[in-house]
This record gives sequence, C-alpha cells and structure tokens, in this order.
Amino acid sequence: MADHPMFMAAMVGIFVTMFLALVRAGLGPTTYDRILAVNMFGTKTVLLIAVSGFLYGRPDFLDIALVYGLVNFAGTIAVCKFARFNSLSRDDRRAE
Repeated sequence: MADHPMFMAAMVGIFVTMFLALVRAGLGPTTYDRILAVNMFGTKTVLLIAVSGFLYGRPDFLDIALVYGLVNFAGTIAVCKFARFNSLSRDDRRAE
C-alpha cells in the first residue's frame, strides 16, 4: 500500500472534501443546498471506494462503487421530489 503515494494523497483529498460536504450539509442555508451537499458526499464515497479498491488490489470494489452511485442518484431524486411536493406519490392527473 505504501508504494502508491499519489493514491494515498488522493484518498486524503477525498476525505477532506467529504468533511467539507458534511459542513455544508450542516450549515445549509436552504434545503436544496443540503441535498446537494449530501449528494456530493455520496459521489465522493463512490470515488473513495474505487480508489481503495485499487489500493487493496480488489477490482470487485468497482462494482460496489457503481451500485452505490446508482443508489445515490435514485435517492437524491427521491429526496428532491419529496422536498418539492411533500410526497413521493403525487399524481398530477385529476379525477374526472
């Protein structure tokens, strides 16, 4: 693991940006700022999983990172819809 100092530096950089994303999620000021910060934290988690998979020689971590990225995307869309409509099952069609 010590023979890849650039990847270790990349992991440290990812951890720093993850911390900054958590700070932004805590400070806000709006709901959408918080949602964006949590989405960024999820994206950085995908990067962290991919880099650590390379460092540990585990290429199957990339599959985990891809699945996590898809779940992060779907979760962000669901939270945005809930923040806007206060429901995940809002239907714009009106009963006739």
